[in-house]
Amino acid sequence: MRGRRTFLLHGAALLCGGTALAQDATGRPIQLIVPFPAGGVTDLVSRIVAARLGTELGQSVVVDNRAGASGILGSGIAAKAAPDGHTLLMGNISTLAVNGATFAQLPYDPVASFTPVGMVALQPLLVAVHPEVPARTLAELIALARDRPGALNFGTAGSSVQLAVEQFNHMAGIRMTHVPYKGSAPAIADLIGGQVQVLFDPISTLYPQARSGKVRALAVSTATRSAVAPELPTVAESGLAGYDVSSWQGIVAPRGTPPEAVARLERALARVLAQPEVQAQFARQGVAAAPSTPQAFAQYIAQESARWQQVARQAGIRPE
Repeated sequence: MRGRRTFLLHGAALLCGGTALAQDATGRPIQLIVPFPAGGVTDLVSRIVAARLGTELGQSVVVDNRAGASGILGSGIAAKAAPDGHTLLMGNISTLAVNGATFAQLPYDPVASFTPVGMVALQPLLVAVHPEVPARTLAELIALARDRPGALNFGTAGSSVQLAVEQFNHMAGIRMTHVPYKGSAPAIADLIGGQVQVLFDPISTLYPQARSGKVRALAVSTATRSAVAPELPTVAESGLAGYDVSSWQGIVAPRGTPPEAVARLERALARVLAQPEVQAQFARQGVAAAPSTPQAFAQYIAQESARWQQVARQAGIRPE
């Protein structure tokens, strides 16, 4: 992840002093659409950012949860909003990269419908197993799966995590049976109960269960170790060189938003993400601030979209 982080951070300074940036002449609030329910990581990141973004801009930034259909509902609403700088979308890996590989028809184009403002946050996935699985390391899990093709079940809560596991399976040369869930809570409950043996899930939701001994954590998905669980090796360290998957969030605006409005938002967002208290709040959620320029974020979205389309094809997953 180090190279990716450097790429995202390039040119993202713009952290000049001052109190608030020039205020919007209309005085209208900004609507930050979150296409997921309240309480999830994307929602929590959005609320941390929104309050401080409003202070920097000198106008209200209101979080508007528009959940439904893997983030498609809210993303479609944001894509069709007036491109005047007063509607933003807190997108993530699913809405801006993976949905294009797993859904045949979307009410928005993850690349063409939006103008990127900037990356916001990154977090690793945690690889964990039920305590009775005879694997104490990731290498042992891979060996077990090779010996018993299809016998191990892996749970996922969302298409982005499913593709992360499918890439893991492809690189490791193994086959595990997929069990889909509608959220992290039921997936984690079934891992604890032994209904599934393996689970990939954001570290913020799964690591507390590992600390309590209810599940066994084996590795993190990013190329560098997590500050939340520095004792855990990465998947790459554990034998799959080059494996690097992050769950991420970033802000985009409807395509056609004026460049001056995007630049104003970018400067304010960079200042917010540089604040130590914001970084501390992120850390408590298991995420790290990842500021970027709009240009770098646009390139990142395009790269992620192409990557997950390739993984879906390799796994035989057809858009539905």
